[in-house]
Amino acid sequence: MGKEGMKKGENHPKGAKNNCISRFSFFIYHFSFRQKDLAGHSLDRLARRRFLRNPLAVASLSVIGFFLLVAILGYLITPDHTPYCNQQYLELATLKPFSKATFLVTDSTHTHTPLLRRMAEGEPLPYTATPIIEYRYARDSIIATPYNGDPIVVAASESSVEERTFFLGTDGYGRDVLSMLMIGSRVSLSVGFIAIVIALLLGITLGALAAYYGGWVDNLILWLINVVWSIPTVLLVIAITFVLGKGFWQIFIAVGLTMWVDIARVVRGEVLSIKEKEYIEATRALGYSTFRTIFRHILPNIVGAVVVVAASNFASAILLEAGLSFLGIGVQPPMPSWGMMVKENYGYILLDSAYLALLPGVAIMLVVLAFMLLASALRDALDVRQ
Repeated sequence: MGKEGMKKGENHPKGAKNNCISRFSFFIYHFSFRQKDLAGHSLDRLARRRFLRNPLAVASLSVIGFFLLVAILGYLITPDHTPYCNQQYLELATLKPFSKATFLVTDSTHTHTPLLRRMAEGEPLPYTATPIIEYRYARDSIIATPYNGDPIVVAASESSVEERTFFLGTDGYGRDVLSMLMIGSRVSLSVGFIAIVIALLLGITLGALAAYYGGWVDNLILWLINVVWSIPTVLLVIAITFVLGKGFWQIFIAVGLTMWVDIARVVRGEVLSIKEKEYIEATRALGYSTFRTIFRHILPNIVGAVVVVAASNFASAILLEAGLSFLGIGVQPPMPSWGMMVKENYGYILLDSAYLALLPGVAIMLVVLAFMLLASALRDALDVRQ
C-alpha cells in the first residue's frame, strides 16, 4: 500500500508537470502562428477592411471606376461614334438637354471596322444623316424639308426617317455634348496615368539613389529637386510644351516631367529612415548588390507612402491638363478634352446655355475630388499607428 501510494503520489506531480509543459508549448505555438499570420497576411487584410469600411473611399473608388470604364469602352458606347465625336450639325447648334431632332438617313456603302479599332478610334458614319423639319411619304418616295434649301425627294427603299435624342444637348457646332464628355474622360485619365508613370520612374529612382548613397549624390539630386521645385509648375509645363510641341503625347511627357519632385522628396525621406534598419545592415553584410537592396528590401516598405502621393498627383495632373487645354497649349482640336470644352463654351455662362461650360467643369471636379478622397482614404488605411 505504501509503495503503491508512493507511486501514485509520484505520478501525479509528473502528470501535472507534463500537462503544464504541453499547455505552455501549445501557447507558444499558437502565439507564434498568430504572429506569423499577422505579419504575413493580416496586416494587408486589416488595411483592406479599413479601406472598404470608409464610405467616402468606396464612393470615390466607384466614381473613378465609372469614368475608367467609360474611357476604356470609348466609342462603343458614345451616341456619336465618329472619330473625335466630331459629327457636326450646324442647324442643331446649342440644343437644350433631352432635345429631339428628326433626320433623313440615306444608306451608303460601309466597310467593316474591327471591334478594337472601332473602340479606340471610332468609325465614320455608314450613312448620310440630314436634319429635317418635316417629312411626308408620297407613294414610294419620302419628301423631306431640311432646315435650309429646297425639299428633298428620295426613294423610300433607300432611305428612312429617324428621331434622335440629345441627352445633354449640343454645342455651338451641333456636336453631341454627351459623346464629347465621354471621350474627354479618356484624355484626362490617360494624361493622369501616363504622367504618374513617368513621375514614379523618375521620382523613385532619384529619391532612392539620393538617400541610399548620400554625399555628393544626395547633394546633387537634392539641388535638382529644389531647382525644379522653385519653378512654377504651369510655367515649366508651358516651357516644355514649347520645346516638344503641342499634341496628345507631348502633354503627357510635359506633365510627367514636372510632377516627379513630390515623389522624389517623399521617397528620399522614407529611404533615409529605412536604410539604417537592422535588416538593411544584414543585406550589406551578406554582400547583396545595391540594386537588390534598394528594389527588393527598401522600396517594398515605402509602397504605402508612394501610393498616397501618386493618387494625389493623379488629381493634380488632371487639373494641369485641363488648365493647359483651356489655355490652348494642351490637347489640340478636334480631339475633345474637358478643358477645351470649357474654353470653347465659357462665353455661354452668361447666356441660357451655361450648362455647356458647367458640365465639363463638374466632370473635372468629380474626378479630382474622387482621387483626393482616395488618397486620404489610402493614407488612413495604410497608417500602421492605427
